[in-house]
Amino acid sequence: MFKYRKDIKFFEKMNAEQRLGASLVTVTQPNDVISEAFRQIRTNIQFSMVDQDYKSIMITSSGAWEGKSTVTANTAAVIAQQGLRVLLVDADMRKPTVAKTFGIDTTVGLTSLLTNREANIMDTVNYVSEANLYVLAAGPIPPNPSELLGSKRMAELIAEMEDLFDLVIFDTPPILAVTDAQIVATRVDGVIVVVRAGIANKNNVRKTKELLDMVNANVIGAVYNGEESKKMGYGYGYGYGYGHNNDQEK
Repeated sequence: MFKYRKDIKFFEKMNAEQRLGASLVTVTQPNDVISEAFRQIRTNIQFSMVDQDYKSIMITSSGAWEGKSTVTANTAAVIAQQGLRVLLVDADMRKPTVAKTFGIDTTVGLTSLLTNREANIMDTVNYVSEANLYVLAAGPIPPNPSELLGSKRMAELIAEMEDLFDLVIFDTPPILAVTDAQIVATRVDGVIVVVRAGIANKNNVRKTKELLDMVNANVIGAVYNGEESKKMGYGYGYGYGYGHNNDQEK
């Protein structure tokens, strides 16, 4: 079990992230050791593309509070730093954070594109010059996210996004919470799972892998998130497979 005081601090930090957005350390502190860890993640993703040119990937986790939105935003930023035309899409239409992370004030986003065929992708995305990154917010929270993500319109949008950008990265909800991420996984070239020490457990991570296998998702790796850092309270590593997380109780 977790220690009480550690739990309180952790969930206070996670609640703040939900309100204010994820920590964009790769943009604000590019020389930080954590930024270097994200560059290592970028390198490993690129190695996985040696035999296949991925145009779209999604990042998810087994459950909440594992840092998948932080990992997604920073991974997108470090890939964009190489001069690639990268689009970050907030496909977590239930608890979106991407607009907050990048300080984007908008009322339109992915939902707008899905519900209005006249809407144009480039008119809806926001360019964040500090990160050299294109960002598509989630937009208005709809009553039926799963149906929208599974629609023919979504498939058409992904194809169009892949034509417009070098790489499209989707931030999706946790796999075990709702079916949204499973749906998106069937439509992207690769899937990365974030696993946080002390939050995820072996059974949940194993179930996540099973659910992704059920839809024939191409899981290209896992980000191990959990090594303590005095500065930010978390660290990052990248590896293939799911044997790294500790089997701890929540």
